[in-house]
Amino acid sequence: MNVTEAAATCDDVLDAVGGAVIADRAFLETVLTGVLSRGHVLLEDVPGTGKTLTARSFADALGLSFKRIQFTPDLLPSDITGSNVFNKETSAFEFNPGPVFANIVLADEINRAPPKTQAALLEAMGEGQVTVDGETHLLPDPFFVIATQNPVEQEGTFALPEAQRDRFVVKTEMGYPSRAGERELIDRRASRSAQSPSVEAVIRGDVVAELQAVPETVRVDGKLRDYVVDLGRATRVDERVEVGVSPRGIQRLFEAARAVAVLQGRDYVVPDDVKRIAVPVFQHRLVLRTEAAVRDTDPRDVARDVLDSVDVPAVASS
Repeated sequence: MNVTEAAATCDDVLDAVGGAVIADRAFLETVLTGVLSRGHVLLEDVPGTGKTLTARSFADALGLSFKRIQFTPDLLPSDITGSNVFNKETSAFEFNPGPVFANIVLADEINRAPPKTQAALLEAMGEGQVTVDGETHLLPDPFFVIATQNPVEQEGTFALPEAQRDRFVVKTEMGYPSRAGERELIDRRASRSAQSPSVEAVIRGDVVAELQAVPETVRVDGKLRDYVVDLGRATRVDERVEVGVSPRGIQRLFEAARAVAVLQGRDYVVPDDVKRIAVPVFQHRLVLRTEAAVRDTDPRDVARDVLDSVDVPAVASS
């Protein structure tokens, strides 16, 4: 699959998902950028905005298996990974896979679960495997998590560990739909017998790996590579930031920029590709100083200020 074919396929996927999910096109593109980057996506917003429908719709459009895990304070690691169950007929323990064994896993309200359970998901996200009773089990390929979290200020929520936030390629927000969008929701619900919007598969699941391989062919000029590094390093010297973007975060920006180029139908990255995706890649990786947090400083504003402070290189457009 070449860049032109991949871009056309991505447009079809976005059209299919956009037909079911009432959301801004830019939001859906950010989610698909995470998928193309072989990474995980974190969605933060208040309940009821359509985060779950978004995750399910992408799974349907991409022809992938889908499982949903509702995170609660009493959720155990085995509720995610699965466990060994004794089989009376064979007099032996057999592994019973948990809901994490799917191509796309929706971790719903991920920031309501205890740290021990988060650690079980962290192995799956980082290594593509789970370990149960000392035995390692590989997860399906492709595998990625679309996690939703409610704002930390809401009751019963807490901030995710830094190491886990760093595993997400991008973090984005849906926001409330427009007035016309909310009216459409009412129209959809006017008939109690009407089913929820469904999405037909645009491609087969085994084609997703080909789609994810396309960004690896996208060219990135040396000056743009320096620009990506400089952006990440600039977050570490901002006086409002306690912990800036990690080396992994810089690498994720590089990968995400190539995915953005594919969505635009180009086999090369331009500065606008980097600037378009930098805030979603950086915002959840920044740990602010106490003084900045007290002043309600938004990490997105810090990321935008960094973009403004670093000179954009002049590179050839082809």
